[in-house]
Amino acid sequence: RIPGTTCASCYATRANYRYGSVQKAQAKRASGVFHAQWVNAMVFLIGKRVDPADPYFRWHDSGDILGLWHLEKVATVAAMTPTVRHWLPTREAKVIAEFIAKHGNFPDNLTVRVSATKVDGKPGNFPQTSTVHKAAKAIGQTCPAPTQGNKCLDCRACWSQGVANVSYHVH
Repeated sequence: RIPGTTCASCYATRANYRYGSVQKAQAKRASGVFHAQWVNAMVFLIGKRVDPADPYFRWHDSGDILGLWHLEKVATVAAMTPTVRHWLPTREAKVIAEFIAKHGNFPDNLTVRVSATKVDGKPGNFPQTSTVHKAAKAIGQTCPAPTQGNKCLDCRACWSQGVANVSYHVH
């Protein structure tokens, strides 16, 4: 609710995300991460649902990692699905720094993008980041989704460790 932050006008606070049925389903999925078999279940589901011809998986369409323990589980899932490219957008810079200090690098197939907190703000000091632009010039790779029916189509910049920053137009 702080003006000028990326969360102030977040898409996850409007439209379908406001329906009780959607909130109930999201809460059920979120609680699943605490289950002892969550890692194995995610490996199974990703193996069943990700198209081998287009092997890309995005973590969280809204929400974020819950702590270091959760990020460690995500990294384990990525390591156990080596033919899939994973993208994890996050604002949890402290947790990312903790993971790196404890484990070194993420699995090669997991791109973790630390998101800037302010619209038209600068990216953080991480290998892969993302920003949101409105009045300022985009930094790095501009997300083409707004000109593609809000779809990635063949763009895979967010999953690419070779792309330092992806900038999304405020929406």
